[in-house]
Amino acid sequence: MKVRFNVVRQNQNEAPRVHTYTLDVEESNTILDCLNSIKWEHDGTLAFRKNCRNTICGSCSMRINGRSALACKENVASELARLDKIAQSSSAEKPIDFIPEITVAPMGNMPVIKDLVVDMTSFWDNLEAVEPYVSTASRAIPEREFLQTPEERSKLDQTGNCILCGACYSECNAREVNPEFVGPHALAKAYRTIADSRDSETENRLEKYNEGTAGVWGCTRCYYCNSVCPMEVAPMDQIGKIKQEILDRKDDQASRSIRHRKVLIDLVKEGGWIDERKFGIEVVGNYFRDVKGLLSLGPLGLRMIARGKFPLFFEPSEGTETVRNLIESVQSLENSAD
Repeated sequence: MKVRFNVVRQNQNEAPRVHTYTLDVEESNTILDCLNSIKWEHDGTLAFRKNCRNTICGSCSMRINGRSALACKENVASELARLDKIAQSSSAEKPIDFIPEITVAPMGNMPVIKDLVVDMTSFWDNLEAVEPYVSTASRAIPEREFLQTPEERSKLDQTGNCILCGACYSECNAREVNPEFVGPHALAKAYRTIADSRDSETENRLEKYNEGTAGVWGCTRCYYCNSVCPMEVAPMDQIGKIKQEILDRKDDQASRSIRHRKVLIDLVKEGGWIDERKFGIEVVGNYFRDVKGLLSLGPLGLRMIARGKFPLFFEPSEGTETVRNLIESVQSLENSAD
C-alpha cells in the first residue's frame, strides 16, 4: 500500500519545514522501518535517533501524528487505524485515489538539533536534579547484602520499567509553561527511590520534591504523560503517590499547595462538591490569616459578582453522606496499606 509521510525537518535555530515522501509499505512495517526506507532509498540527509528497534532503549521517541511515541513500536496499520478512529466524526467520503498520510515531527519541550533529533540536555539535567539513585548511606553495606522481601521489591516494578524515552517530557503541559518543573520522568524516578526500602533519605527527598512548582506541585494533572508512556509507568500516578506522602506528613499551614489539596477534600466531604465561597478564603486567604491573599481575591470576586457568577448560597449535593463515606473508606484503605 502507498502511504504519504510528512516529515517535519529543520536545522538548529531555523524554522521547520515539511518534506513529503510517498512510500510503498506493508501494514506491518513500523514507523522506524519507514524512516529507514526514506533515509536509505530517498534522502540520506534525514536525521533521527534509533538503536535497539525493540522498545527497549527509548532512542526513537518522536511525535507521530501529534503525540509522542516510539517509532519502533508503532506500525503503519495501528497508526492509520488510530487516525481513522479520530476522523470518524467526519462524514466526508475519501476519494478513490486517496493516499493515507502519517506526520512525523521531533519531540516537544526540547530544542531541535536536526530534523527529528532533539537536544535532551534539560531532560537529563532534571533527572539528575531529583537524585534518582539509592542514598549513599544505604549503599555502605558492612557485611552482607541489603536484602528485600518480594513485597518490597514489587513496589519498584512499575517505575523500574521506565526506559527514559522522553515521551512524557515531550508532552508535558506543565513543563511547557514552567521551565522550573523537573518533569514527569524525573518525578516517576523520584518515587522509585521513595518506595525503595534500602534508601535512607526519604524525608529529605520529600522536602525537596515539595518545594514550589519545581517538584510535584508543578504537575497540572493533564494526564498526557500517562497516555503516551510506552511502558505503562504512569508518571502522573507516581507523582500523586509522592504528593500523598507529603500530605501525610504536613498540615494545611505548611504551604498553599498542601492547603489546596486538604481543603478540597474537606469541602467535598462536607458538601458533596466544592463550596467555592469557602475555597478561595480557606486556600488563598488561609482562613483569614493571609491578608495579602484575601486582598488578591478582591478583583476576581468583584468580576464574578458583576457577571452573576458568584454563588450567594451553597446547596450540598445529593448523596453527600455517600460521598463522605467513600472518601473516608478510601483514606482508611490507604492508611491500612501503609
